[in-house]
Amino acid sequence: MQSFRTELENPIVEKDIIELEKKIRLFKEGKLDEERFRSLRLARGVYGQRQQGVQMVRIKLPYGRVNGDQLLRISDVSDEYSRGRLHITTRQDIQIHYVSLDRTPELWAELEKNDVTLREACGNTVRNVTASEIAGIDPEEPFDVSPYAHAVFQFFLRNPVCQEMGRKFKMSFSSSDKDSALSFIHDLGFIPKLQDNQRGFKVMLGGGLGSQPNHAELVHEFLPVDQLIPFIESVLRVFDRHGERAKRLKARMKFLVQELGLEAFLALVEEQKIALSYQTYPIQTEGFEADYEALKKIEAPQVSIADEKEYNAWLQTNVFAQKQEGFFGIGIKVKLGDFYTKEARKLATLVKNYSGNELRLSLRQNIVLRNVREDLLPFFYQELSALGFTAIGYNSTLDITACPGTDTCNLGIASSTGIADVLEDVIKAEYPEYLNNKDITIKISGCMNACGQHNMAHIGFQGMSIRQGKLVAPALQVLLGGGVLGNGSGRFADKVIKVPSKRGPQALRAILDDFKANQQTAESFLEYYDRKEQKYFYDFLKPFADTDNLTANDFVDWGHTEEYVKAVGVGECAGVVVDLVATLLFESEEKLQNATDTLNQQKWADSIYHSYTAIVNSAKALLLGESVKTNTQAGIIKQFEEIFGAEFELGTSFSEFTYQINNNEPSEAFAKQYLLDAQTFYKQVDAFRTKQLQHDTTK
Repeated sequence: MQSFRTELENPIVEKDIIELEKKIRLFKEGKLDEERFRSLRLARGVYGQRQQGVQMVRIKLPYGRVNGDQLLRISDVSDEYSRGRLHITTRQDIQIHYVSLDRTPELWAELEKNDVTLREACGNTVRNVTASEIAGIDPEEPFDVSPYAHAVFQFFLRNPVCQEMGRKFKMSFSSSDKDSALSFIHDLGFIPKLQDNQRGFKVMLGGGLGSQPNHAELVHEFLPVDQLIPFIESVLRVFDRHGERAKRLKARMKFLVQELGLEAFLALVEEQKIALSYQTYPIQTEGFEADYEALKKIEAPQVSIADEKEYNAWLQTNVFAQKQEGFFGIGIKVKLGDFYTKEARKLATLVKNYSGNELRLSLRQNIVLRNVREDLLPFFYQELSALGFTAIGYNSTLDITACPGTDTCNLGIASSTGIADVLEDVIKAEYPEYLNNKDITIKISGCMNACGQHNMAHIGFQGMSIRQGKLVAPALQVLLGGGVLGNGSGRFADKVIKVPSKRGPQALRAILDDFKANQQTAESFLEYYDRKEQKYFYDFLKPFADTDNLTANDFVDWGHTEEYVKAVGVGECAGVVVDLVATLLFESEEKLQNATDTLNQQKWADSIYHSYTAIVNSAKALLLGESVKTNTQAGIIKQFEEIFGAEFELGTSFSEFTYQINNNEPSEAFAKQYLLDAQTFYKQVDAFRTKQLQHDTTK
């Protein structure tokens, strides 16, 4: 592959993209090991697919906000570098698939021309900051959380504190106490509150899904808005330093909080304060509200509705009043989150011309148009109908959430999109009463990692496999009883029974039929589930779990024609094995250069953190050379002192040398001194390693 130059106005972004191109080249030349390359690649939104030789690219769209020009740019990129299909995720991103690795830098450069990034969309970073898709127009919101979600996104993008954590970190902002952004399943979740006319947030910490779902804990009933970013930075510093790094399944924030205990964890958070880049951080809120006076003057063609019945059904299920009088939001139900660039371009033009040039992607993989005048609703219906975007059932039981599963994901065990497609057909044909039911949610994941959020749904399905002798068939774990309770509370579904995938529709029918037959007056699905209890559902679903009577059809997954093969974690292209210690030391040099660059930019706190990571990285390199296992940064510091403490002249213990970061404010003087210390330590480590290698070759 040939080097290229971008033509971007932002030199930081340009450097980032050129660095990706350089690392791809080094990887293909066998000069960068696969594990380190994977880490860098993922942090740039480039994710290996199930299909070898191609990548999934995740486009990071903070709180799902997209303007018309950005959607047009994304469409151009998808057509040029992919296959013209766009996939909305449950974190309000857009993914495109089947991208050549070699072309990802130029793809990224094209996106950045409209201020769209891939940076930190994947990997062990702060992932996309999500928010309620109706933030800013929600009649029940105390205030618009969009500016705060945006500020958090901006502050932590490329922030050295969160570039190489042990695992990913997720945050959400709900617009009201309904908690539609699901604070209870996030590492940090925020719900807006007013106290004495002052803005603040209720804060939830340590939630998560996956194979071991955990309900977040309340840490603040009211955190003033100017403390939002300092608090998040403190939490991230603790997670970066003390979070697990060796055992991937135990590396999420929820496990660290469980291990330390909430009180001890918050004590560590408090200890970070002196080192923070800001003690308070006021957030600008201007520029997020639409120009409603201009919107009132927009003119659109007059239309006549051919089918008033269909139009009224659409109004009832897909249209809702905003808090701004006379304006409405429109929910577009995007089946499985998939739509195409042809429709995307027309949608972009529509919002640019008639509704303030903004749309939001939703946590349920849908699209929300905002700021539509009431008198323009017939026109919008006509235009959206021509695009196939007026299917009723937005945010209803019919609106099933599903991850990509075995279609493209390395980790998929069974097809989630295939079964979702079939279950939607079942509901439409047999249960019309659920077309506008907002009280029961169905969610599907292709594996235990819960990207489809199956274990917090009223009715959830998780992709699995099931055996009949030596044969393996695709299966679904049926889960019941999850849901959002509001104001930071929620519940996780119980695992009820595992059934062959082809019997998923029968299981759903049995559940809905039993609910209809046994529901008491005004009883919700969750109340019904709690009254009947888990074993009741196991008993009436048990016949569907019998594997003695499987047919040939049961061994073919939904959406497939060939016999099922369980294939998890298909490898990406392999790189040549190289010296990992040398790689770590090379990375230390890069971190020191980053510390120097940010020092020259007068970003004292950033420079200090780069110096800190260079010190820890250099120490880790020598420990790795001694085959010492390291699973946290705090552990590295402790182990290095125990094993190598006497070998280095630092003027103090290694822990005190390193933890200067905790005891000094981020001043220019300390940033310069700490960088000098880090450079001196690196030189000593490099000399020590060189001496080791010379000794090894003379044995």
